Amino acid sequence: KLSINAFDYNCHLDLIKLLRQEGELVKLRRARQKMSELFPLTEEIWLDWLKDEIKMASEISEREKVYELFERAVKDYICPEIWLEYAQYSIGGIGQEGGIEKVRSIFERALTAVGLHVTKGTALWEAYREFENAILETAQPAPGSIPSPEQQQVLCSQLEKIHTLFRRQLGIPLLDMEASYAEYEEWSEEPIPETTIKSYKKALQQLEKCKPYEEALLGAETPKLAEYQAYIDFEMKAGDPARIQLIYERALAENCLVPDLWARYNQYLDRQLKVKELVLSAHDRAVRNCPWTVGLWIRYLLAMERHRVEHSIISEIFEKALNAGFIQATDYVEIWQAYLDYLRRRVDFTQDSSKELEELRSAFARAVEYLKQEVEERFSESGDPSCTIMQNWARVEARLCNNMQKARELWDNIMTKGNAKYANMWLEYYNLERAHGDTQHCRKALHRAVQCTSDYPEHVCEVLLTLERIEGTLEDWDAAVQKTENRLARVNEQRAKAAEKEAALAKQEEERAEQRKQARAEKKASKKAKKTRIGDKRKADEDDEGEWGQEEGFQSYQSELPSKRHRGEGDGVLPEEDMEVETGLFGRSEKPDGPAIPKEKASTSRKDIPKVFHDSSKDKVTVFVSNLSYTMAEPEAKLRELFGSCGEVVEIRAVFNNKGTFRGYCYVQFKEEEAARQALALDRTAVEGRPMFVSPCVDKNKNPDFKVFRYSTTLEKHKLFISGLPFSCTKEELEEVCKAHGNVKDIRLVTNRAGKPKGLAYVEYENEAQASQAVLKMDGLTVKDHVIKVMISNPPLRKLPDRSEPGRASLSLAPRQIYGARGKGRTQLSMMPRALQRQSNPVAKAENGMVQNSPATSSDPPAEPKKMSNADFAKMLLKK
Repeated sequence: KLSINAFDYNCHLDLIKLLRQEGELVKLRRARQKMSELFPLTEEIWLDWLKDEIKMASEISEREKVYELFERAVKDYICPEIWLEYAQYSIGGIGQEGGIEKVRSIFERALTAVGLHVTKGTALWEAYREFENAILETAQPAPGSIPSPEQQQVLCSQLEKIHTLFRRQLGIPLLDMEASYAEYEEWSEEPIPETTIKSYKKALQQLEKCKPYEEALLGAETPKLAEYQAYIDFEMKAGDPARIQLIYERALAENCLVPDLWARYNQYLDRQLKVKELVLSAHDRAVRNCPWTVGLWIRYLLAMERHRVEHSIISEIFEKALNAGFIQATDYVEIWQAYLDYLRRRVDFTQDSSKELEELRSAFARAVEYLKQEVEERFSESGDPSCTIMQNWARVEARLCNNMQKARELWDNIMTKGNAKYANMWLEYYNLERAHGDTQHCRKALHRAVQCTSDYPEHVCEVLLTLERIEGTLEDWDAAVQKTENRLARVNEQRAKAAEKEAALAKQEEERAEQRKQARAEKKASKKAKKTRIGDKRKADEDDEGEWGQEEGFQSYQSELPSKRHRGEGDGVLPEEDMEVETGLFGRSEKPDGPAIPKEKASTSRKDIPKVFHDSSKDKVTVFVSNLSYTMAEPEAKLRELFGSCGEVVEIRAVFNNKGTFRGYCYVQFKEEEAARQALALDRTAVEGRPMFVSPCVDKNKNPDFKVFRYSTTLEKHKLFISGLPFSCTKEELEEVCKAHGNVKDIRLVTNRAGKPKGLAYVEYENEAQASQAVLKMDGLTVKDHVIKVMISNPPLRKLPDRSEPGRASLSLAPRQIYGARGKGRTQLSMMPRALQRQSNPVAKAENGMVQNSPATSSDPPAEPKKMSNADFAKMLLKK
C-alpha cells in the first residue's frame, strides 16, 4: 500500500506495529525513518522508537545516534515526557568527558521548553534537583575528615546550584508548588530569603488564575479547541511571550491538524518574538502537519525571505509546496503568486538584464504552463480565469522593464482566453497603455473594446469618446462617434428583443395564472352544486330533519380540513351508481372484502374524526414526525412504542384526511424537553421500509429562516461526495473501499423519501489530507461494474424557480431552464389538461374538447378553445 501511496499515515502505523511484533529491527528502523521524513511523529511513536534504540545502544557511537534521535524528537512537538526521558538518558553518559555539563545543558534546554508547563513542569524541576543532589552526595568528604579548601569551595558551589533551582522553581506557577515550598524549608539550613517568598506568593496568585483554565482542559473532551483558545486569550492579555508560546505548543500537540491554529501561532511568532530559529521551526512543522493548506506554505515562504534564508532553500521549499497535494485549483495560483512576488523582490531593475530577472521571467512562463497543463488536467479548470499571473507579468514587463511589446503580447493572450467580453479587462489594458505605451495603441485597444465588450459597452464607449475629445483629431472623433453609435444601437436592439421576450413570458405567466384562477372558481362552483344536489336527494328520499342536520355538520367539518385533493378526484355531479364506477376507474379506493358500508354510516364515521390542533406553546416538548407510510395500521401505537425509549410520551396526534386515511405525519408530545431532544436522534430511522423524518416542532411563519436539513451545504474539505454508485452497494461495502485511504468517520448513503438508494454517498474522513488523497486514488474507480466519480463535498447553491403566486409552484409548461428544488428532478410535462391550455394551432379532435375546424374555415384565425371545467373533463373521460 505504501508503494502506491506514501502519504497514507495509518498504513505507516500499521507497518511499524507489524514489524515491531515480528522483531524485524532493521526494517522497523527503516520504516520509522521513512515516516518521520513525511510526517511529524506523535509523543507515543517517538517514545516507542527511543526505547527500542536505547535497548540496543551499548557502544559510544550508538549512544550518539540515540542523542541525535532525541534531538529530532524534541523538535516535532513540545512533549515534557520526551524531554524528561532525554535528560534521564543523558545521565547514563555522566562518566564520559564533559558528561555532567552535557546533562546540565539538556536539563536547562528542557526547562526552557517545558519548565513553565503548569501540570507537568514540576516533574522536570524535581528530576533536575535530584541530579544535583546526587552530585552533592559525591562531593561530600568522608565522615570524620576535614574538607580541604578546594572541597569546601566545590560543596558551596553545589549547594548554591540547588538553592538556585529551588528559587527558580518557586517563582513559576506550577501545580503542587506548596509541597515544593515545604520541601525547600526542610532542606535549607538557612531561612528562605524574603525575595524568594515574595516571588513564591506572586506565582501562587498566578496559579490561582490559571487553575480554572487547567481544570477546563482536564474535564474537556478532545479536541479541546475552545478551552485552549480561552487559555491562549488569557495568556495574551498577561503578555508573557514564553507562556504564550508554551500554551500554543500544548494546544498544537493535541490539535496538530488544525491549520487555523498553526496560522495564529505563526503570526504571533512573526510579529512578536521574531527569533529566526524558533519562527522557521514553527513554520516548517506547520506545513508538515497540514501540507494541504496553501496559506501555511505562503507564510513559510515569507518568513524565510524575512529572515534572509538562502535562495536555494526557499526554492526547494516552494517545490515541496507544489507537490503537497492542494485540493483546489486556486491554491496553486496563490502559491505561484507568492513565489513570483519573492522572485520579483530579488531583481534589481536598474540593470538592463540580470540573472535574477531571467529567473523571474522563466518562473512566470513556467507558472503559466503549469496552470495550463498540471492544474487544468487535474481539476478541469485553471483556477485563474482572469489570468492574474499573466497580468502581473505584463505589468512587470511594462512598468519595471520598459518592454511594452512583451506586455502587449501577454495581454493579447489574456484576451484570447475568454476575457475580451469584460469591460474591466479592456480598461485594465488601456490604463497600462496609457501609463507606459502610446496614444495609438490606446485608441486601438478601445476600438476593440467597443466591438467586443458585452457586459458594460456604454462604459468603454464613454472612455473612447473621452480619449478622442482630449487628444484625437476631427477624423478620430468622427470615427469614434460612428463606432460607438453603431455599437450602442446594436446593443439597444438586442436589449429590446430580450425585453420583448421577457414581457411575452410574463404575459404567458399571467394568462396561465388567470386560467388557474378560473379553473379554481369553476371547481369551487361545481363542488358547491354537487353538495346541494346530494342534500336535495337525501331530503327528498328521507325527509328527515335529524339526518339533514347530521349531513350539514359533516360538510361543515369537511370544509375545515385541508383542501388538498388526491390525484384523480373529479368534481362532476354523477348519479350514485356512476360514482361507484368513477371510484373504480380512478383507483381512489378499493372495494372491501366484507359487506358494503352504507354511505350514511361512512359519513358518520368520517364525522367522528377529530380535527388535530397543535399548541405552539408546547413546541419545545414536541417533535414533528413525517414521511411515514400512508398504509401504517394504528400509527399511534406504533410510534408510542418507538418513541417510548426517549422518555414519557404524553400524546401522539396522528393526522388523517377527511376519509379517515392516515396522511403520513403526526405530532409526538413528551413530558420533558430532554426527551424531545433525544427523539431527534431517531431521524431517518427505517419504519416499515421508509426513513422516518424527525424534526423540531417549529412554526415556520414565525421562524422563516429555520432549516430542518441537518447536513452542511458548504465546502467541507474533509468530506467526499461520491456519485455513480450501484444501487446495490451497501454502507459496509463502501466503507471497505474507502478505509484504504484513511480513517473513515462516517458514511451517508443518499436515499429518496421512500428509502431507495440514489447511487450517491458522502464519506467523512478524519482530516483534509486523507480526503484529498482519497480523491486522487478513488476517482474513476470501478465498483461492481460502475465507474464512480469522487470529489470534495461542495454542494451547489439551490436555485428555486420563479413562482407565479406565493406558496404554489406553477404546474403549467415552464421554460426548460426552470427546474425543481434538486435540479432536473421535477417533471417538465404539463400537469394541466390540454383542454384548459390555450393552443397556438387548431386541433381537429373533438374528443379532447376542441372545436373541430372545417376545411372551409381553415384560413380563418384559430378559434379560441372551449373552456371546460373539471366536471366536464371527468364526464368526457368516463364517456370515452
